[in-house]
Amino acid sequence: MSGLSRLTLSSNNLTGLIPSSIWNNMSALMAFTVQQNSLSGTIPPNAFSNFPSLQLIGMDHNKFHGSIPTSIANASHLWLVQLGANFLSGIVPPEIGGLRNLKILQLSETFLEARSPNDWKFITALTNCSQFSVLYLASCSFGGVLPDSLSNLSSLTNLFLDTNKISGSIPEDIDNLINLQAFNLDNNNFTGHLPSSIGRLQNLHLLSIGNNKIGGPIPLTLGNLTELYILQLRSNAFSGSIPSIFRNLTNLLGLSLDSNNFTGQIPTEVVSIVSLSEGLNLSNNNLEGSIPQQIGNLKNLVNLDARSNKLSGEIPTTLGECQLLQNIYLQNNMLTGSLPSLLSQLKGLQTLDLSSNNLSGQIPTFLSNLTMLGYLNLSFNDFVGEVPTLGVFLNASAISIQGNGKLCGGVPDLHLPRCTSQAPHRRQKFLVIPIVVSLVATLLLLLLFYKLLARYKKIKSKIPSTTCMEGHPLISYSQLARATDSFSATNLLGSGSFGSVYKGELDKQSGQSKDIIAVKVLKLQTPGALKSFTAECEALRNLRHRNLVKIITACSSIDNSGNDFKAIVFDFMPSGNLEGWLHPATNNPKYLNLLQRVGILLDVANALDYLHCHGPTPVVHCDLKPSNVLLDAEMVAHVGDFGLAKILFEGNSLLQQSTSSMGLRGTIGYAPPEYGAGNTVSTQGDIYSYGILVLETVTGKRPTDKKFIQGLSLREYVELGLHGKMMDVVDTQLSLHLENELRTTDEYKVMIDCLVSLLRLGLYCSQEIPSNRMSTGDIIKELNAIKQTLL
Repeated sequence: MSGLSRLTLSSNNLTGLIPSSIWNNMSALMAFTVQQNSLSGTIPPNAFSNFPSLQLIGMDHNKFHGSIPTSIANASHLWLVQLGANFLSGIVPPEIGGLRNLKILQLSETFLEARSPNDWKFITALTNCSQFSVLYLASCSFGGVLPDSLSNLSSLTNLFLDTNKISGSIPEDIDNLINLQAFNLDNNNFTGHLPSSIGRLQNLHLLSIGNNKIGGPIPLTLGNLTELYILQLRSNAFSGSIPSIFRNLTNLLGLSLDSNNFTGQIPTEVVSIVSLSEGLNLSNNNLEGSIPQQIGNLKNLVNLDARSNKLSGEIPTTLGECQLLQNIYLQNNMLTGSLPSLLSQLKGLQTLDLSSNNLSGQIPTFLSNLTMLGYLNLSFNDFVGEVPTLGVFLNASAISIQGNGKLCGGVPDLHLPRCTSQAPHRRQKFLVIPIVVSLVATLLLLLLFYKLLARYKKIKSKIPSTTCMEGHPLISYSQLARATDSFSATNLLGSGSFGSVYKGELDKQSGQSKDIIAVKVLKLQTPGALKSFTAECEALRNLRHRNLVKIITACSSIDNSGNDFKAIVFDFMPSGNLEGWLHPATNNPKYLNLLQRVGILLDVANALDYLHCHGPTPVVHCDLKPSNVLLDAEMVAHVGDFGLAKILFEGNSLLQQSTSSMGLRGTIGYAPPEYGAGNTVSTQGDIYSYGILVLETVTGKRPTDKKFIQGLSLREYVELGLHGKMMDVVDTQLSLHLENELRTTDEYKVMIDCLVSLLRLGLYCSQEIPSNRMSTGDIIKELNAIKQTLL
């Protein structure tokens, strides 16, 4: 095996030591990866002396101990070193700076340390690596002060030093790291202030310095970081008022300013960042005044936390406009008034904590209608009257209402007094006459209502109770229930945010055979589900294409319990979806060869071309991903799930702001970056999603894969592969198939060229600037050329 160039044993159940023969007798190795096993032992001192061609080594997520050998410098072609998540200890050898091609160094989650300035010499040595871009040293034992030479690593894009014991100040000349995109110093002992020079790092997407001892005001230059997605300043000693600079951070998804010493009011600029979605955390400060009415601008916000401040006034009614909110924490303030009725619009609310305020009035019954609400804390306020007994109030352990002295009723487990009339006995005789009059009037009204109801039923009996899509056959709830065996779990194909899909057998009118169908039943209790149903019906009403899922009909009726029922009926796709083929269950192995993958990608491109350019009106799908690419018996792809689709205005490639009541369009990882910034929905957004789909189809890696959690994206992963060992980023099954099945060098070269073309196609389609992305026509031409090469 001396001629072996690549040894990949990752993600198995390997144990024990690495055989010495690997270190001594494989001088031709270019790639050695054993990540995510249970291997142990040490890395021999001369381990890297016999690897003159080694380009990448991955030994992370094992049980190796001991130190990193200085011989690593002998493997001078290394560009990727991943040794993290092991029991390695000692210092990082300065000799690592001899790896002039090094781009990525991942040593997180080890016992590696630095105590004195000498222990940090490896940072100075890394300045010799002109392409060095990614440094992960998180969750180690690094201490002392950061060396000044850190600022000389000007090619760095990702720097993670979080969860260590580093002290001192953040270097003033940190702005030398002009290419930095992700900067994480969380959970250290940094002191001093946040240098104003940090405002020159205008490529930053992530800035996280939480849980340190950094003080002073927020530098105004922070407003220059207009590309920021995440800003974490929590758990420090920042003081003064929150500046108005946040109006410039229009791409921000998450903002954490909690557990500092901020004073003054919440600036309207903070609650006007329409892109905020992951969360806004202002808790544990000294903020005062009322919550701005402009908070209604945060229509994509999922988590709001402003607990433990000095906020006063009433809860703004506009909070009810933030319809994607799932968790609200406003406890330990001085809020007054009653709960605004518009909070009833927060259908996805899961947690509501308003304890320890001065709220008053009755507990509104609409809280019992919030079906997702699992925890409600109204304790230590001034609420009065009867406690509801439905919804969340049925579970005494899910609510807290103590400290409200005038409550009554509720479920028995609350042990509250019964609600009784407080009117004096001497006044009861004066109430008899109006009560009798009221009863008589009520009886007359009931009689009138009964006659009207009988008349309505007589008319209604002549009209079908089920509606369907115009131009499609009528189908009733009972037919669908019979077809799916009452929507049994055995017929469940899958479940998503807005609905569940069931397999069914629908009787034909002739009675001779049955049609196999797929029934998408909407979860009407989920916020946005009804809009999803309407969008899907509108989008599919007039669309006809071989690569779109064919809709048979839609049903809008009531079920056997009298509840609203809405469903869409499609042709059944017996081969499942692309997600199941790219990421099969271990007990159900599946495989797509390269020609099949190209064919599926071409089918999807044809579907997009029709939707964007050749349908009755242009349609943007808005949620293209593998689970929405369905495969028929011949493995022809059909794009489905138009629940987020939008019909464009004629002659216009753009739509309205993407920050609608349904929130951010698409799925994390597949949605284009401009949607997160609140920009317009466009056909170019679908092209971005398609590009990610192409990359996933070739690499077998989801964009949300745990490999990418520390700043490296799927696009960057592929770019590194194209500049290094391309086959390392190709789906393992596909790679093994090509190596085992191809007989000649020419055949192998053809396949490699096709894979490179596909990866480049994915990168071109998923470029950050929408106008730089490919058109559907050019995509189809490129894929047809690749397909012809493979035939």
